[in-house]
Amino acid sequence: MPQIRIVLVETSHPGNIGATARAMKNMGFHELVLVAPRQFPHAEATARAAGADDVLARARVVNTLSEAVSDCHLVIGSTARRRAIQWPLWTPRECARQLLREPPSHRLAVVFGRERSGLSNEEMDLCQVGMHIPCNPDYSSLNVAAAVQIVVYELRQAGLKEFESAVGEETLANHIQLESFYRHLEQTLHAIGFLHSTKQAPSIMRRLRRLFGRVRLEKREVDILRGILSCAQRQAGDEKR
Repeated sequence: MPQIRIVLVETSHPGNIGATARAMKNMGFHELVLVAPRQFPHAEATARAAGADDVLARARVVNTLSEAVSDCHLVIGSTARRRAIQWPLWTPRECARQLLREPPSHRLAVVFGRERSGLSNEEMDLCQVGMHIPCNPDYSSLNVAAAVQIVVYELRQAGLKEFESAVGEETLANHIQLESFYRHLEQTLHAIGFLHSTKQAPSIMRRLRRLFGRVRLEKREVDILRGILSCAQRQAGDEKR
């Protein structure tokens, strides 16, 4: 089965961390990464874990979301609100089906944001796909641990033991390779004059991230694209001379 990681970003209430650990262990998941939690470790987290102390003990604490997903081949960001630029959105059930098609060697992350504000646009930029849990539109506020419970339940129901690889192993580009490509792409777009100002760059790059995120680039494809970008940069340099 693929290696599935739950990531919580800047959780403010330690009880939610404990409840998340309990939800994960209930469904057989153990890899938890915490991005800059307000309070951890904490007695409230241990109490709410209710026996999932091993998940808490193994939880890794990092400073940024980029660090939390640096080795991942697919990153899914949960979102409860509409955004100006839309990400491809999966329901938890669709998310489970897609994740279980990944090769066993791939590392996958499902990211959950802050209790009050969720994930920022900049954090969603690090995700290839968005995930939305359909709720009562008159009361759509969902506790973060409850959201995790829904997702890990759907993953378990999708049948982790029945996993069959549908993608060639070690073919997809991981997070570090994709982020290097995006930096290279932005530099090249400036060099060839496509991006005329730094003001327009974030919006255009965000749309380009969505485009390539839908494609799910392979490592070899990223290498080819970066080769094209390098040629374009050299050509732009020759023209300036």
